[in-house]
Amino acid sequence: MPRLFVAIDLPEQQRQLLATLQTGVPGARWVRPEQLHLTLAFLGEVQQETCAPLSRLLAQIRFAPFQLDFGTLGRFPPRGLPRVLWIGLQPQPHLLQLERAVSTTALSCGLVLEARPFFPHITLARCKEPDCQAVVAFLNSRNSVNLPPFQVQEFLLFESRLTLQGAVHQVLQRYPCHPKE
Repeated sequence: MPRLFVAIDLPEQQRQLLATLQTGVPGARWVRPEQLHLTLAFLGEVQQETCAPLSRLLAQIRFAPFQLDFGTLGRFPPRGLPRVLWIGLQPQPHLLQLERAVSTTALSCGLVLEARPFFPHITLARCKEPDCQAVVAFLNSRNSVNLPPFQVQEFLLFESRLTLQGAVHQVLQRYPCHPKE
């Protein structure tokens, strides 16, 4: 069964700028620049017979192009040992509408989604045994990150294959913007 998620890909300029932030935390496993993305919905393992109907329904989602602005850096969980380092994105209305449309589509295909609310962010690193002082220093030294916004003109369906070197993402389908009529 393929392991799927729906996401917004980043332009190369933003990937390279984010890659410059990925230093200074011993033990962090940094996400490779080509893997950086904004997840709209993690679908998990999907039955093969569900993939085609899911793809057809995702293609029916209509949205106009919109701009995304970066927010601040942070960590999950917010207290205790940090496991994920991330950069947030401003939760603007067009993004939230697209996320809701993708989630509704996935649910209509019988998929079960994570119960936690949508929090727009890009994972920069995962930490197994984090140096908490290094994480605090990382966040404090980069608390005024100023990255240029980017235009969203499509979303994508990805397959995620787990390997010993980490997840490898492959684009299965692209869904370009189509303004609502």
